[in-house]
Amino acid sequence: MLQPPPAEPGMREEEVDTPALLLDLDAFEANLDAMAALLAPTGVKLRAHAKTHKSPVIARLQMARGAVGQCVQKVAEAEALAWGGIPDILVSNQVVGSSKLARLAALASIAEVAVCADDAAQVGEIAAAAEAAGVRIRVLVEIDCGAARCGVAPGPEAVALAERIAASPHLRFGGLQSYHGSAQHKRSPGEREAAIGHAAEVTRRTVEQLRQRGLACEIVGGGGTGTFALEAASGVYTEIQAGSYAFMDADYARNDVPPPFRQSLFVLATVMSRSLPGVAVVDAGHKAVAIDSGLPLVQGRPGLRYAGASDEHGKLLVEDGAAPVLGEKLRLVPGHCDPTVDRYDWYVGVRRGRVECLWPVAARGGMH
Repeated sequence: MLQPPPAEPGMREEEVDTPALLLDLDAFEANLDAMAALLAPTGVKLRAHAKTHKSPVIARLQMARGAVGQCVQKVAEAEALAWGGIPDILVSNQVVGSSKLARLAALASIAEVAVCADDAAQVGEIAAAAEAAGVRIRVLVEIDCGAARCGVAPGPEAVALAERIAASPHLRFGGLQSYHGSAQHKRSPGEREAAIGHAAEVTRRTVEQLRQRGLACEIVGGGGTGTFALEAASGVYTEIQAGSYAFMDADYARNDVPPPFRQSLFVLATVMSRSLPGVAVVDAGHKAVAIDSGLPLVQGRPGLRYAGASDEHGKLLVEDGAAPVLGEKLRLVPGHCDPTVDRYDWYVGVRRGRVECLWPVAARGGMH
């Protein structure tokens, strides 16, 4: 059930009810502009990843700055974007099951939709759904470029799958999906360069083998916030699928050379207890902030350390400097922005201490 928004436009930040998903609009807009400026000289396009923001409003802001479309991981996310007016959506993932594929095929009547496959059985199911809906669906072959998660082996196996897609009257071969997810958070530049160097080379060879069989890759997609510059410079990729760049998080900040973007996303929390010396408790625990990639940081308060979470409580240790007072509002930097966003119904957009806008997290909970 959609919850009432925790704020109203014009309200001061310290009046926002908590926990709240806070978006610093100046930093957010600077990030969107920075990515557009960084990619412009390369000729590589941005297909921003909406699994991060789950919002047609944000998708439109990205596309206004040159993004060619959006990618998502789930059909439910694609539905929220398509119903919100986004015209070009790639499910950068495999979709299995007749009900999900029927929903995906139905979207083809209002948007250009595409999906990934790494198995011949998936291709058959997608073709059946497209035939039943009377549409033609673009399908990309996902290759395993080093992440060891999804993807057919690059080279001959990928070519064979692409030929199967191209042979179907209900499908259109769209290119390759080559995303190295784990490379995004390799801490040193050298580790990231080695991982993406390998990914680009196996992708390059596969593109050439496809060309030799008469199959052109309209899209060669991949890249993320931690490595986008490497994919863009490779001469292989045509689209970058970065998502976290718009918000950033504490885990990306731990890279030896963090991505060139500002922290714009926060969880606003209130100090709800000061009963123990040297300890403050805020109203943001597991249900308010994702900790799979580490505990959050307290923005602008280096003397405060978020030391542990329970369901509804976050324990802060006062290690240096002034202790927070009861009722004080603090900005927390999430360890991982994507699953943190999925906990909220609303973005509270603030600019220079005032609430400017409220945007629904339209695809919240879209797991199907």
